[in-house]
Order: sequence, then C-alpha cells, then structure tokens
Amino acid sequence: MFFMENEQRHEDKVELRGGIGTLDFRHVIPPELLYGAGSQFGVMSFEPGYSIGVHSHTENYEIYLILEGTAKVTDDGEERILHPGDSEICANGHTHSIVNVGEGTLKLFACILNNFERQKRE
Repeated sequence: MFFMENEQRHEDKVELRGGIGTLDFRHVIPPELLYGAGSQFGVMSFEPGYSIGVHSHTENYEIYLILEGTAKVTDDGEERILHPGDSEICANGHTHSIVNVGEGTLKLFACILNNFERQKRE
C-alpha cells in the first residue's frame, strides 16, 4: 500500500491533554491499518507556544522524533530541549509533555504503540 502525503487525512487536536492551541495531526498511516499494534502513526505540527500538556501512558508508549523546529520536552519531570533528529520515548506508566519553544512551526513524528508481553524463550 502507498500513502501519498497529499492524500493523508489531517485532524485538528484542540488543547491536547490540557495543552495550548490547536495542533495539526497528519495520519501517515490510518489507525485502522495499524492492526492493533498501536493507535497513532503520524506527523504533528504546531505553532510557537503551542503545546501538549503533561499526560501519562498506560497500556502503551509514545515516541517523538523531532523533524523541524525546537521543542521543550518533559519526561517524568526532566526537561530537555530537542532539535531535529532528537527523539524521546514515554514508556508505559510514565509521563511527558511538549511545547514549541522555537520561532517557527514545530513538526514531529509521533507514534503510539501498544505494549505486548515478550514471550519467554525456552
């Protein structure tokens, strides 16, 4: 299957997790085609000062990969400034948040994957 950028569905996320502003989420792969492996695989874009509030992940984990701009990311209370190429993972049972602290649009890849038990090798 192919998913051309100009055909991908966009969704507005308003004040996500208590954050500020409206974020654009582009579904790179539609959720129904993740076949239970996760619930989100896409690119988020937001303007300076806009954010996603502090939230926890249970039953899943989330990965951010910064594509453009500058972000302040909090992971279990620890803050870091991330630039293009930097990433963060919020594991099951942990918290994170993100704010665009740059002067231009922040774009990041965001993927939420479900936790699966690892089978023990015998």
